[in-house]
Amino acid sequence: MSYHIISIDESPCKLSVSRGQLLARSEHGTQQIPLEDVASIIISSLQCSMSNHFLISAARARISVIICDSYTPAALLLPADRATDTALLRHLADMPAQLRRRLWEKTLTAKCLNQHKLASGWLPEHPSLEAFEQLARSNKENREGDCARRFWQLFAEAAGEATFRRGREAGGCNPLFNYAYAILLSCILRNLYALGIDPAFGICHSSRAHAAPLAYDLMEPFRPAFDANVMRWIRMQKEQGDDTWRQAESCITRDYRRHILGTLLAEVGEEEDTIPLRLAIERSIRSFRAAVLASQTTPYQAWKLTNIKWAGS
Repeated sequence: MSYHIISIDESPCKLSVSRGQLLARSEHGTQQIPLEDVASIIISSLQCSMSNHFLISAARARISVIICDSYTPAALLLPADRATDTALLRHLADMPAQLRRRLWEKTLTAKCLNQHKLASGWLPEHPSLEAFEQLARSNKENREGDCARRFWQLFAEAAGEATFRRGREAGGCNPLFNYAYAILLSCILRNLYALGIDPAFGICHSSRAHAAPLAYDLMEPFRPAFDANVMRWIRMQKEQGDDTWRQAESCITRDYRRHILGTLLAEVGEEEDTIPLRLAIERSIRSFRAAVLASQTTPYQAWKLTNIKWAGS
């Protein structure tokens, strides 16, 4: 079973395949792993070279190769037999507005409840949690924005960062979240393409040039899982007296990249079992696909955060 997520950030680095082994050569030596154990390869290095044999071997092994630009996915390479499912594409393009709205409501409810669950792990006695949960379960028109404001306020308090404000272009620890969400987006896109789903047709986010609105939609419930690991990283750095995470130009270290990639392998609750978050993402997207084909919301299981071992740490 393939399960390893390989991150290539050494510069320079050369990737190749020999006798069923993935080889990564850099100035620090050669590392190898059986190709059959690899689920995906994320390339962040700007000086990474790949042979045609490597690309063909990855395709035969059904491995996705994600190429990043400034930690954001720029290209996704998949086997040719994983092209878009045309029947599914028609269902997405012709989806009734009511079904689209109901699928989004299910997605949004999961996200808001996950934010509340995580905040409860950070500050279990906080007086605002009850109102936060009521808001998350409501049908209030602007509940996404209202829940987000409550969530980030509680994050700032729990992290001991009173001046923190969440913003993609803001400083402080915001780049940590930007990178974490880029990894999440990569995983969502990989699963969408792997299941033949064209991400150009969203259920809430607007379609625009060079965008993947459906990926932005379906990643929403999973953001809190990455938020939890960002919080864990900040607390670890504070315990060690390391302040580099505050410096936007240098906070995305190799150790941080490895830490965040580990989020996809974290054990999370799934019914009466625990599974890696990566698999929970795949299952959720499979259920979304089934809902689209059935033209009803019932099959769609928007992921709920029931257990993350380090959520409250």
